[in-house]
Amino acid sequence: MAQKLWEKSVQVNEEIERFTVGRDREMDLYLAKHDIIGSMAHITMLESIGLLSKNELRQLLDELKPIYASAESGEFQIEDGVEDVHSQVELMLTRRLGDIGKKIHSGRSRNDQVLLDLKLFTRAQIKEVAEDVERLFHVLIRQSERYKNILMPGYTHLQIAMPSSFGLWFGAYAESLVDDMQFLQAAFKTCNRNPLGSAAGYGSSFPLNRTMTTELLGFDSMNYNVVYAQMGRGKTERNVAFALATIAGTVSKLAYDACLFNSQNFGFVRLPDECTTGSSIMPHKKNPDVFELVRAKCNKLQSLPQQIMMIANNLPSGYFRDLQIIKEVFLPAFQELKDCLQMTAFIVGEMKVNEHILDDDKYLLIFSVEEVNRLVCEGIPFRDAYKKVGLDIEAGLFSHDKQVRHTHEGSIGNLCNQEIERLMKQVMDGFHFHKMEAAEKALLDQ
Repeated sequence: MAQKLWEKSVQVNEEIERFTVGRDREMDLYLAKHDIIGSMAHITMLESIGLLSKNELRQLLDELKPIYASAESGEFQIEDGVEDVHSQVELMLTRRLGDIGKKIHSGRSRNDQVLLDLKLFTRAQIKEVAEDVERLFHVLIRQSERYKNILMPGYTHLQIAMPSSFGLWFGAYAESLVDDMQFLQAAFKTCNRNPLGSAAGYGSSFPLNRTMTTELLGFDSMNYNVVYAQMGRGKTERNVAFALATIAGTVSKLAYDACLFNSQNFGFVRLPDECTTGSSIMPHKKNPDVFELVRAKCNKLQSLPQQIMMIANNLPSGYFRDLQIIKEVFLPAFQELKDCLQMTAFIVGEMKVNEHILDDDKYLLIFSVEEVNRLVCEGIPFRDAYKKVGLDIEAGLFSHDKQVRHTHEGSIGNLCNQEIERLMKQVMDGFHFHKMEAAEKALLDQ
């Protein structure tokens, strides 16, 4: 059995070890390639302050690159008896390089090492989520433009209320995603700060060059105060979880609408047959299972911030093992959200709308406000016009040509989709993802 990084002469009871390690080895596979990138930056800095020779640095980098490649391809494994990803990487280096492999941990602790891994993982995942959100956004904008002249009922209290359009419906979710991305960008900026060098939360007596590792890894800045860097564990995950939950809230609402509008009682949209499922007993069924699962998964994701808060909420400053459990709910959440975004983008892009909904006179009364406004434009006071239309409805005399003439910004006749697209572009450009990507590529190219 491999020795733990912290182990001295006494071995831990096997049941205690099983309980304390928990699912950490499984969760650390998410972090493996980021742990290796972090080690590359760390040892490059160690050479610059004289704790490694140029030859030792070269040997370590040459060994870390194939380990990184195995992590990126999914082949990297944490062996039985090895506690975590940090231990596995150091063990592999020591097997190949002997004592040189034992030098890479100088000036850091597993505390700042896992902090760094989590931040590198999280910012990479935020980029992927942002790209999936942007793809769904453009699908929604295209559908909004495609069906911008097709009217549908708008509802309040689930009662027919006023005319809406598919241009408005699709476009509303597109703009919602813009606001969600603002939230995600704020989470990214708080995540994209370097904790490396804070060690166990109190710094190091080595003359570490934290500015150098910050630049090597493409962070916006470092977490300057070493105690606060350690306090960021749990806080970063919670803030990012709130941003993921915000996106999930938009997608869940869209999924609910799609399920409702696809039902025969509404008949507003039709999902592709190949995207629905059947029944074992009812041959006519075409169920919107994908949207139902998207709704459930996104609702579950909206509970993620609360789960993280309940784990970390009552901890004082300093490191505690409680924080390990956050990985189990946080790390898999990104893929779950990405799956929902990708499925939603595909089906929304294939969705067809009913272009004759308002031919049915059961929707006639949604035009009552249009008639009130027409009378006001003819000079009748609003309250008198409102009363006249109300009495006509009660008497069964109300009629309307079912045309709308909305022109103000953001209305049926003026969707402002180009303005919404400009907002999304501004948000996406504001992430500056290229900086982190260029930095990591430069480390791998050393």
